[in-house]
Amino acid sequence: MSQLSRNASKSIRLRVYASVLASAGIWFLVADPFSHLRPDDVENICAIFEERPGWYDAAKESEARWGTPKHIQMSIMRQESSFIFNARPPRRKLMGFIPWKRPSNAYGFAQALDGTWERYLKETGKESADRDDFEDAIDFVGWYTNMSKKSAGISKWDPYNQYLAYHEGQSGWARKTFEQKAWLKGKARRVDRRAREWWGQLQNCEEDLNAPWWQLVSRQ
Repeated sequence: MSQLSRNASKSIRLRVYASVLASAGIWFLVADPFSHLRPDDVENICAIFEERPGWYDAAKESEARWGTPKHIQMSIMRQESSFIFNARPPRRKLMGFIPWKRPSNAYGFAQALDGTWERYLKETGKESADRDDFEDAIDFVGWYTNMSKKSAGISKWDPYNQYLAYHEGQSGWARKTFEQKAWLKGKARRVDRRAREWWGQLQNCEEDLNAPWWQLVSRQ
């Protein structure tokens, strides 16, 4: 059995379990206890969503709320944290080998800075949101890319410039602070390339991701 098939089977089992509990009148939240963990394959968006169906639902909700396509949001997050829930920037080295301070206070799936996260909480009213919660983090990416469209005019379908603004801030992007940062433009090209690849992959699996669990079972 392929990895994709195993992930799809796991997704079906989770959906069936949730449906059975709901039909029995058990309405509490049925959460994936491993939803904070990095998926096995972080280079294929279908594999990611099939292993973590809750992530697909969260990305779809963020896209509906903010308008930025889910494959672009996911590509930005992949570049920022590689889907590690408690990711932080690596520490600088003093004298080349002594661990020193981190370059910023970025944290979590989306590598959101303290100040930007506080602004997000204030503007959205999501006071209990956490940077190490995927649903909150993907919503933050949607919110930020929407802000880049509103304040800087960057298309929500432009992963290259959206990533540059995500890294430099909208005012930094407008001043073109990225022009002298070849390493950053290289990252933005990777985000762009990955987003395009992931859009193509989604065309082959999104129908199944949106299908009711009983239809998926009938195909097995």
